[in-house]
Amino acid sequence: MAERQKLLIVDDHAELRTLIKMTLEYSDYELFEAENGDVALQIVGDIKPDVMILDVMMPGQVDGIEVCRRIKADPATANIKVILLSAKGQKGDIQGGGEAGADAYFVKPFSPMSLLECIKTNKY
Repeated sequence: MAERQKLLIVDDHAELRTLIKMTLEYSDYELFEAENGDVALQIVGDIKPDVMILDVMMPGQVDGIEVCRRIKADPATANIKVILLSAKGQKGDIQGGGEAGADAYFVKPFSPMSLLECIKTNKY
């Protein structure tokens, strides 16, 4: 039997993490959570997720853009698919996510089903 893929949900709002977990509960992912970028970077080193759903604006030393940049710059983690979530939906914000290496960018509020479809079809 194939090993389940690992998905890391990173957001400082527990309610949003719960919503995403509920959306993915019947998927074939092993789900992990982090409440900020600092914790996310620790977890990435430990579990090497296949996919990350990453909030852009979070408290702590590193925001989502910086987490994405670091992950994509490291050859050991560069293949992790990163989906950014943000309330910032201006063209420059989305472009900044792409420049950081994000595979997809969703503006809040977003459709949980669209997020699920993006993950399931690997269309980032």
